[in-house]
Amino acid sequence: MLAKDNYSYRKYQKELAKKKKNEKKKQRKLDKKNMQAKADSEQQR
Repeated sequence: MLAKDNYSYRKYQKELAKKKKNEKKKQRKLDKKNMQAKADSEQQR
């Protein structure tokens, strides 16, 4: 007999990885936006 694949677990892991990646992407965009805003405020001085 062959062992059953645990598809639901794989799917769950894939979804977790996707969420984690999106969170990192979101944080990177926020950091970039904050850096740009900081640079703009320094240029106005």
